[in-house]
Amino acid sequence: MKRREFITLLGGAATAWPLISGRCHCGNISFALDWLPEPSEIPARACTCSFCAKHGGVWTSCPTGSLRVSVKDRVCLSKYAFGTKTAEFHVCTACGVVPVVTSRIDGRLYAVVSVNAFENIEPALLRRAPATFEGENEQARLSRRKRNWIADVQFEAAS
Repeated sequence: MKRREFITLLGGAATAWPLISGRCHCGNISFALDWLPEPSEIPARACTCSFCAKHGGVWTSCPTGSLRVSVKDRVCLSKYAFGTKTAEFHVCTACGVVPVVTSRIDGRLYAVVSVNAFENIEPALLRRAPATFEGENEQARLSRRKRNWIADVQFEAAS
Protein backbone atom coordinates (compact mmCIF):
# COMPACT_ATOMS: atom_id res chain seq x y z
CA MET A 1 0.00 0.00 0.00
CA LYS A 2 1.39 3.40 -0.94
CA ARG A 3 1.24 6.42 1.37
CA ARG A 4 -1.50 8.00 -0.77
CA GLU A 5 -3.72 4.92 -0.27
CA PHE A 6 -2.90 4.80 3.46
CA ILE A 7 -3.73 8.47 4.03
CA THR A 8 -6.87 8.22 1.93
CA LEU A 9 -8.02 5.35 4.16
CA LEU A 10 -7.49 7.60 7.17
CA GLY A 11 -9.37 10.45 5.45
CA GLY A 12 -6.34 12.71 5.07
CA ALA A 13 -4.70 14.52 2.18
CA ALA A 14 -2.20 12.62 0.04
CA THR A 15 1.48 13.56 -0.13
CA ALA A 16 4.45 12.41 -2.22
CA TRP A 17 6.42 10.47 0.43
CA PRO A 18 5.59 6.75 0.20
CA LEU A 19 5.09 4.44 3.13
CA ILE A 20 8.14 2.41 4.03
CA SER A 21 7.20 -1.18 3.33
CA GLY A 22 8.97 -4.28 4.54
CA ARG A 23 8.46 -7.98 4.98
CA CYS A 24 10.06 -11.24 5.92
CA HIS A 25 11.56 -13.28 3.07
CA CYS A 26 8.41 -15.30 2.32
CA GLY A 27 6.01 -12.37 2.91
CA ASN A 28 4.11 -13.91 5.82
CA ILE A 29 4.93 -10.94 8.07
CA SER A 30 4.79 -7.54 6.39
CA PHE A 31 4.68 -3.96 7.59
CA ALA A 32 3.94 -0.43 6.43
CA LEU A 33 5.67 2.36 8.32
CA ASP A 34 4.38 5.89 7.85
CA TRP A 35 7.46 7.96 8.71
CA LEU A 36 6.51 11.52 9.58
CA PRO A 37 7.94 13.92 8.70
CA GLU A 38 9.71 12.66 5.56
CA PRO A 39 13.24 11.64 6.61
CA SER A 40 16.43 13.05 5.12
CA GLU A 41 18.10 9.93 6.53
CA ILE A 42 16.97 6.90 8.49
CA PRO A 43 18.91 5.91 11.63
CA ALA A 44 19.73 2.20 11.54
CA ARG A 45 20.86 0.81 14.87
CA ALA A 46 22.92 -2.37 14.65
CA CYS A 47 22.22 -3.85 18.07
CA THR A 48 25.17 -5.65 19.62
CA CYS A 49 23.19 -7.99 21.90
CA SER A 50 23.79 -11.69 21.34
CA PHE A 51 20.44 -12.29 19.59
CA CYS A 52 20.77 -9.37 17.17
CA ALA A 53 24.45 -10.12 16.50
CA LYS A 54 23.53 -13.69 15.51
CA HIS A 55 20.57 -12.55 13.36
CA GLY A 56 22.01 -9.39 11.80
CA GLY A 57 19.49 -7.22 13.67
CA VAL A 58 19.57 -3.61 12.45
CA TRP A 59 16.55 -1.65 13.70
CA THR A 60 14.88 1.69 13.17
CA SER A 61 11.88 3.56 14.46
CA CYS A 62 10.05 6.83 14.04
CA PRO A 63 8.37 7.90 17.29
CA THR A 64 6.06 10.28 15.37
CA GLY A 65 5.14 7.69 12.76
CA SER A 66 2.66 4.84 12.64
CA LEU A 67 3.18 1.15 11.93
CA ARG A 68 0.79 -1.45 10.55
CA VAL A 69 1.92 -5.08 10.73
CA SER A 70 0.11 -7.80 8.80
CA VAL A 71 0.47 -11.53 9.36
CA LYS A 72 -0.92 -13.87 6.69
CA ASP A 73 -0.61 -17.09 8.69
CA ARG A 74 -0.40 -16.85 12.49
CA VAL A 75 0.70 -20.49 12.64
CA CYS A 76 4.00 -19.37 11.07
CA LEU A 77 4.56 -16.57 13.60
CA SER A 78 6.66 -17.16 16.68
CA LYS A 79 7.47 -14.65 19.39
CA TYR A 80 10.82 -14.84 21.15
CA ALA A 81 11.83 -12.99 24.32
CA PHE A 82 15.02 -13.27 26.35
CA GLY A 83 16.92 -11.42 29.10
CA THR A 84 14.48 -8.99 30.73
CA LYS A 85 11.67 -10.39 28.53
CA THR A 86 10.45 -6.83 27.88
CA ALA A 87 10.64 -7.16 24.08
CA GLU A 88 9.20 -9.76 21.71
CA PHE A 89 10.99 -10.60 18.48
CA HIS A 90 8.39 -11.61 15.86
CA VAL A 91 9.99 -14.48 13.96
CA CYS A 92 8.54 -15.97 10.79
CA THR A 93 8.88 -19.72 11.27
CA ALA A 94 8.52 -20.32 7.52
CA CYS A 95 11.61 -18.29 6.47
CA GLY A 96 13.35 -17.37 9.75
CA VAL A 97 13.34 -13.58 9.32
CA VAL A 98 12.61 -11.17 12.21
CA PRO A 99 11.05 -8.05 10.65
CA VAL A 100 9.51 -6.52 13.82
CA VAL A 101 10.20 -6.27 17.55
CA THR A 102 7.56 -5.08 20.00
CA SER A 103 7.47 -4.03 23.64
CA ARG A 104 4.31 -3.49 25.70
CA ILE A 105 4.87 -0.62 28.12
CA ASP A 106 2.14 0.70 30.43
CA GLY A 107 -0.50 -1.04 28.29
CA ARG A 108 0.72 0.46 25.00
CA LEU A 109 2.47 -1.44 22.21
CA TYR A 110 5.73 0.04 20.88
CA ALA A 111 7.81 -1.32 18.00
CA VAL A 112 10.97 -1.13 15.92
CA VAL A 113 11.38 -2.58 12.43
CA SER A 114 14.30 -4.24 10.68
CA VAL A 115 15.92 -2.12 7.98
CA ASN A 116 17.03 -5.42 6.43
CA ALA A 117 13.36 -6.15 5.72
CA PHE A 118 12.76 -2.87 3.82
CA GLU A 119 11.39 -3.24 0.30
CA ASN A 120 11.32 0.27 -1.14
CA ILE A 121 14.06 2.35 0.49
CA GLU A 122 17.31 3.43 -1.11
CA PRO A 123 20.14 1.95 1.05
CA ALA A 124 22.04 5.27 0.90
CA LEU A 125 19.22 6.77 3.04
CA LEU A 126 20.21 4.50 5.96
CA ARG A 127 22.63 5.87 8.57
CA ARG A 128 24.02 2.69 10.16
CA ALA A 129 25.66 2.77 13.58
CA PRO A 130 26.26 0.21 16.33
CA ALA A 131 23.99 0.37 19.38
CA THR A 132 24.92 -1.14 22.73
CA PHE A 133 22.46 -1.35 25.59
CA GLU A 134 24.51 -3.49 28.00
CA GLY A 135 24.34 -2.27 31.56
CA GLU A 136 21.00 -0.54 30.98
CA ASN A 137 18.56 -1.42 33.75
CA GLU A 138 14.98 -2.42 32.93
CA GLN A 139 13.42 0.95 33.84
CA ALA A 140 15.95 2.87 31.72
CA ARG A 141 15.36 0.45 28.84
CA LEU A 142 11.59 0.89 28.93
CA SER A 143 11.92 4.67 29.20
CA ARG A 144 14.23 4.72 26.16
CA ARG A 145 11.75 2.63 24.17
CA LYS A 146 8.85 4.94 25.11
CA ARG A 147 10.87 7.91 23.81
CA ASN A 148 12.37 6.33 20.68
CA TRP A 149 10.20 3.46 19.44
CA ILE A 150 7.08 3.70 17.25
CA ALA A 151 4.10 4.30 19.56
CA ASP A 152 1.27 3.92 17.03
CA VAL A 153 1.33 0.18 16.26
CA GLN A 154 -1.43 -2.04 14.90
CA PHE A 155 -1.27 -5.78 14.16
CA GLU A 156 -3.58 -7.51 11.69
CA ALA A 157 -3.67 -11.28 11.39
CA ALA A 158 -5.51 -13.00 8.54
CA SER A 159 -5.81 -16.49 9.97
